[in-house]
Amino acid sequence: MKRFILQRLGLAVITVFLVCVIVFFLTHILPGDVARQYLGRGATEDDLRDFRRLFDLDKPLLTQLFSWINDLIHFDLGQSMQYRGPVSELLGPAIGYSSKLAAVAFLIIVPLSIAGGVLAAVNRGKKIDRAITVGGLSAAVIPEFVWAIILVLLFGVTFEIFPVTAFPGKGDKTVLNQIWHLVLPSISLLLVLFGYIARITRAGVIEALDSDYMRTAVLKGLTRRKAVIKHVLRNALLPTIAVIASQVPYLIGGLIAVEIVFNYPGFGTILKGAVDARDYSVLQAGVVVSSLVIVSFQLIADILFAVLNPRIRQKISE
Repeated sequence: MKRFILQRLGLAVITVFLVCVIVFFLTHILPGDVARQYLGRGATEDDLRDFRRLFDLDKPLLTQLFSWINDLIHFDLGQSMQYRGPVSELLGPAIGYSSKLAAVAFLIIVPLSIAGGVLAAVNRGKKIDRAITVGGLSAAVIPEFVWAIILVLLFGVTFEIFPVTAFPGKGDKTVLNQIWHLVLPSISLLLVLFGYIARITRAGVIEALDSDYMRTAVLKGLTRRKAVIKHVLRNALLPTIAVIASQVPYLIGGLIAVEIVFNYPGFGTILKGAVDARDYSVLQAGVVVSSLVIVSFQLIADILFAVLNPRIRQKISE
C-alpha cells in the first residue's frame, strides 16, 4: 500500500508541474502587449520598460518560468498586474467564499444523491427506479450554468422564492441567510452530479441486496428494512464515499460557472476577471491552486478506492 500511495503521490506532483508549465506558456503566447494594455496608449517607453521590469516581462520566457516556479515553491504567488497587490490577498477571500459554496453544495448533493440511489435500488424495475435513473442522467447532460440560468428565471424572477444572487451583500449576513442565498447555486450543481452518484449508489446497494449475507440476515428473522439499514448500507456506501471524493474536480468546474451566473465573489469570478484583464499572475496562480485541489482529492479518491475495494487492495498487495 505504501508503494501505491508513493506512486500516486509522485504522479500528482508531476501532474501539477506539467499544469504549471502549460498554463504559463498558454498565458504568455496570447497576442498583444500587456504593458501597453495596462498603461494605455499615452504611456512612454520608460513607463513600459518599468512595467515590464516590475513583472519580469523583460526576461526570457524560460527565465520567467523557473523564477515563477521557484516563487510558488516558496508560497509566493506574485503580484497582481490589475490590482498591484499580492495575489494571495486577492485569492484568499475568494477561496473562502468558494469553499463555503462547495460545503453547502456537498451538504445538499451527498445526502440527496445517496438517498436517491438507495430508493432506486430497493425499488429496482419500478417506476420510481426508472424516474430516478433516467431523470438523474438526463439532468446531468445539461451544464451547470444552464441550470443556474433556468433556476434563476424560474425561482428567482418568476416565483421570487430564492434570491437571484448568491451573496447577501450589505444585507443580513447571518449564517442562515448566507445559506439561503447559496441554495439555488447548490441545486444547479446537484442536478449535474446527482445522476452519477445516485447510479453508483444504486449499483452498490443492488449488489449488496443480492449478496449471501443479506439472504442470511433475512433468514435469521430480520425484516428487509432492518437488514438494509444494518447490513446493506454499511457495505454498499463505502465505495460511494470514494466515488464522491472523485467528483470534486467536477464540482470545482461547476463552481466556476455557477459563481459567474450568480455574481458570487468566489474563485470563479476572480479567474474570469483575470482572463478578461489578462492578469497573468492571478490567472496562473488560480489555475495552479485549482489543480492542487483537484489532484489532492483525486489522490484521496484513489487511496479510498484501494482501501475500500478488496479486489484492488489485493491486487496492490500482490
